[in-house]
Amino acid sequence: MSDLFWEDVSDGDTIPALSMNLTVHRLVVFAGGNRDFAAIHHNENVAHHSGAPHVFANNVFCQGMWERTVRDWMGLGGRIKRLGPFRLKSFSSAGDTVVTTGRVIRTWTEGDEALVELELETRNAGGTTIGPGPVVVSLPRRDDPPIDSGKA
Repeated sequence: MSDLFWEDVSDGDTIPALSMNLTVHRLVVFAGGNRDFAAIHHNENVAHHSGAPHVFANNVFCQGMWERTVRDWMGLGGRIKRLGPFRLKSFSSAGDTVVTTGRVIRTWTEGDEALVELELETRNAGGTTIGPGPVVVSLPRRDDPPIDSGKA
């Protein structure tokens, strides 16, 4: 993954899509990892009783998909300034393949920061499940001094 520079970004650019298969294992491990022990994320009967088609991704998982999509696009040199708000429109359930896509809405500078606003959306076979919503990032400029990693 190479770092993206602000000068390489234009309004209207699309960012590479992230496709993810949602397995029960992936959703359970993630929910446990962020200590969301709500049964709707790991017990199919409870999920059905609540109106969901199957166990489903929690909010933090959904934010993580958006962060990964942005991070894969911009590299490690960029900084996520704001993610969301976004709206969960329908369930991202086990068995779904979800695809997060995005496009550049605008680029601008504030002081020394070179900023980019993206609009992201996550879809499954049934349509939009999350978003659309904004993500704001700062990117390095080509003439910025290199970041000192502190390693000698």
